[in-house]
Amino acid sequence: MKDLVWDSGLSVHVKEIDEDHRRLVDLFNILSHAVAEGDARNYIEAVLEELISLTVWHFRHEERLMLKHGYEGLAEHKSEHVQLIASVREAQQKFLQGSGPLSNEEIEFLEHWLTEHIYVADMQMGSYLGEVM
Repeated sequence: MKDLVWDSGLSVHVKEIDEDHRRLVDLFNILSHAVAEGDARNYIEAVLEELISLTVWHFRHEERLMLKHGYEGLAEHKSEHVQLIASVREAQQKFLQGSGPLSNEEIEFLEHWLTEHIYVADMQMGSYLGEVM
């Protein structure tokens, strides 16, 4: 198990979005540790739901900022948000319907899901917002 580490490479250079991303990274690490340490299934369910709920809130936060500042990539970015939430909800349902713990593959999926979105879509958005805010 490796922790995601917040560093300047994950910064989109918009303070409030970076703060959200730090919280998401922290919560991801809590989930990853809970799975690795074999914590109770209901605890892992709760942490996973909290991670998803925080992500949904964060996505709405980003969308509000993009609307306010006229970001031209809003429709595409929002579409990616919808797809990401659908895919993570699908992984959550598989976990809830199964009898075993979250697998390493599912944790890796969540890690990739979080970091890839930050590195690609959020960096573009952050560059724009950094200029107009």
